[in-house]
Amino acid sequence: MLDTDAEDIHPLFHGAPSSTGFRKLRKRIVRNVREAVEQYGMIERGARWLVCLSGGKDSYTLLAALHELQWRGLLPVDLLACNLDQGQPGFPATVLPEFLARMGVPHRIEYRDTYSIVMDKVPEGRTYCALCSRLRRGNLYRIAREEECSAVVLGHHRDDILETFFMNLFHGSRLATMPPKLVNEEGDLFVYRPLAHVAEADCDKFARAMNYPIIPCDLCGSQDGLQRRQIKALIDGWEANHPGRRQKMFRALMNTRPSHLLDPALFDFAGLTRSAENSTEIAPKLR
Repeated sequence: MLDTDAEDIHPLFHGAPSSTGFRKLRKRIVRNVREAVEQYGMIERGARWLVCLSGGKDSYTLLAALHELQWRGLLPVDLLACNLDQGQPGFPATVLPEFLARMGVPHRIEYRDTYSIVMDKVPEGRTYCALCSRLRRGNLYRIAREEECSAVVLGHHRDDILETFFMNLFHGSRLATMPPKLVNEEGDLFVYRPLAHVAEADCDKFARAMNYPIIPCDLCGSQDGLQRRQIKALIDGWEANHPGRRQKMFRALMNTRPSHLLDPALFDFAGLTRSAENSTEIAPKLR
């Protein structure tokens, strides 16, 4: 049972609703996170993870689920929460440190004014997200090294991964998305996405039910661009007309067949041969 007494669980879960619906939601999220952690081989016993928090619903859900697994002895790693304050105007700088201190969560708050760099470098009318993400990622890698962490842990969920796949398909001419596990370019850090199997709707329901202090994601005045919003609307439409379509498309990313695609770098089409027996049988028909 996930609805243990308040004295027995992490403070992140104190005050959790006692409804059956919430217990099922919480159980599903924790199960999905555990599945991703185990399926993609994220656990290195005794490792330290830098869990990145933006203050959005996804990162709060990530933090709670990881602490639940840790409390249950299913995640034998140290967790260090980290928020990178990038100097966005209006960012409520005290919300996360006060919340993390109240919850007893080990954390590091880092201030780096990357916002001014982005505003200076990105032409007017263009989205800030690409450069902002690169600067944020570089700082998070630095912090992870300073804190002797082996992995940077991000809060991207199932829907982020699916939307990125279609972004790459429609606008990048490639079949690719955000993997649940990768190694950074320098080769010294893992990047994990334990929410890979968790639906965005579940993150939203969970964080709101727990009344976590959610920080809006549009403080910088730029979203991920019109293209991503169009992709999200397209997927939402498919899901509305055919419930369950989103999950089926996501499962397809876990069930690829290189021999039934067109990339010769993944499958040796030129070297594909017929068996001698089959060759003999069809030879007369070819003549």
